[in-house]
Amino acid sequence: MNREAVTKEKICTAPKSKTGMPIMHCPGCHYGIIIRVICEVIDEMGIEGDVVGLTSVSCSGPWAYSFYFDSALCPHGRSPAMGTAIKRIHPDAIVFTVQGDGDLGAIGLGCFMNALLRAEKLTTILLNNGTYGMTGGQMSPTTLLGMRTTTTSEGRDYRVTGFPLHAAELVASMKGVAYSARCTVHTPANFQKAKRAVRTAFQKQIDGVGYSFVEFLSACPPIWGVSPVEALKFISEKMMAEYPLGEFKNVDSIL
Repeated sequence: MNREAVTKEKICTAPKSKTGMPIMHCPGCHYGIIIRVICEVIDEMGIEGDVVGLTSVSCSGPWAYSFYFDSALCPHGRSPAMGTAIKRIHPDAIVFTVQGDGDLGAIGLGCFMNALLRAEKLTTILLNNGTYGMTGGQMSPTTLLGMRTTTTSEGRDYRVTGFPLHAAELVASMKGVAYSARCTVHTPANFQKAKRAVRTAFQKQIDGVGYSFVEFLSACPPIWGVSPVEALKFISEKMMAEYPLGEFKNVDSIL
């Protein structure tokens, strides 16, 4: 019996700016999806020849091997400082940092805040999973109240360890910032919103407006002690209740 030949059109391919390096993250981790967001935006904007990506000593460290464009691994917490140097030497470069919540909010908070105060023309992408994923699940600056970690076995207590860091809101309050947003990739709709946020952040830098910032709420199932599917529910019901999504600042001039 003859069957009609069917030609299938390929509608989804790997981003051109991503290498064939396998994603080296745990099952259910959203970091691989976020890599795709960044690379798709870079491809669509046609800026791969001008981009410099800076990763940090964290689970995002291997990302430097995932990019075809220029990238470097920075000392822990020092991505904004390295980004500042690169941007000042090469002002036409589009420089972005990728930082975990511990890298940015703990050891690297000084470098980050000083870059904001100087209104450096950089873009920072924060990966917020509420824990130190790489080093065993200790409490991080963004750990939720009541959340159990290896260093808060009874749950985070504000009377002992303070309140979670709301980076997107903090960044939005700074005069040198042009754009600040928080997003997720835990649903297809939010994936598309995240792409728009990253595109806007890069465009603010290209236009020379000021610092731009995008925070991602990201799943860490092994450390959270849940399945990948349960992690999606944790983001929707717990993370987003503490960290609302949306744009917190979007201006065309910082003066």
